[in-house]
Amino acid sequence: MVGTTGSGKTTFARELARNLGVPHIELDAIRHQAGWVELPDTVFRERLAMATAGDGWVVDGNYGGIGARDIVWPKADTLVWLDTPLIVNLWRVTRRSIRRMVTREELWNGNRETFANFFLSRQSLFIWALRSHGRKRRELPLLLTRPEYAHLRVFRLRRPREARRWLATVAPAGG
Repeated sequence: MVGTTGSGKTTFARELARNLGVPHIELDAIRHQAGWVELPDTVFRERLAMATAGDGWVVDGNYGGIGARDIVWPKADTLVWLDTPLIVNLWRVTRRSIRRMVTREELWNGNRETFANFFLSRQSLFIWALRSHGRKRRELPLLLTRPEYAHLRVFRLRRPREARRWLATVAPAGG
């Protein structure tokens, strides 16, 4: 499961994993340790390799630059790309972050979003969504033409409604 920040990757992946009866693996939960400290790349890759050692799973997240793609994509049979419009992503990430700030929702390992890290930080998710959206739209189609990824069934879902319809086609586990 790939897509820009705010595209709905985690929500979609969680529901897909539930329908398939397999584990949901959230890359951010592995990467971000307490205090927003990032795992060293080698440790992150080791943990990801262990998490994807089983027969079935749904992974959400990108992390191509540190090699997560090289671990996950060769083992996967399907890639879902939530390629929603930038305005949708910005609205979702803003709404989600404000809700998390108000409720003090824990994300992973004790981490919480704050006003400062959303609006004032150089690592702001809002700014990240702005910067990465166009790049993903340029880079992913090129990556998907590489021979080592030819085995993947790719579903590029461009609208939230399209994503909901596709998800509804995946039969729940045991059903």
